Amino acid sequence: MTAADPPLCLENTNMNSLEIRVLGDDAATCAMLADLLIETVAAGGSVSFMHPLSPDVAREFWRKSFAAAARGERAVLGAWDGETLVGTVTLLLDCPPNQPHRAEIAKLMTRLDHRGKGIATRLMRAAEERAVEKGRSLLVLDTASEEGAAGLYEKLGFTLAGEIPDYALKPHGGLTGTLIYWKRIGRD
Repeated sequence: MTAADPPLCLENTNMNSLEIRVLGDDAATCAMLADLLIETVAAGGSVSFMHPLSPDVAREFWRKSFAAAARGERAVLGAWDGETLVGTVTLLLDCPPNQPHRAEIAKLMTRLDHRGKGIATRLMRAAEERAVEKGRSLLVLDTASEEGAAGLYEKLGFTLAGEIPDYALKPHGGLTGTLIYWKRIGRD
């Protein structure tokens, strides 16, 4: 984080204070994000990677993500509990010319030992705020049909558009479908 990137939200939790902020490209942040991605995939999280995920592949993914963020194509947000990165979400902003009003949610992950504490909800709210700041009025996302975060997204006001069967491989093998969700944002 630079001085120009103030926290998006700061809330008290039963941990220390939780801070959500836009992440910048530095070696320490990339390493923490790589660890989080590896942990998520090892635990069966369907976030586009297969288990086992090598640290080099995970770090390269985040380096490419930050390069896209530097071009304004996405924003990578992180949830910090003190000095520990405990969650992340990516807001994809690089949509086709006929969809400048839309953004996509990707790579929502929370450390296993921090799940169930509202971190994913806070990350999603911060991503939505960021999307509104960027002039977006529609958010879309997908989640695995099996063991995905459908309940969270529905609680946050997303509407199920439908399911695509056998969409992707699960990290440990076998196919899973994906659920497609949408939400109008930035309207009172």
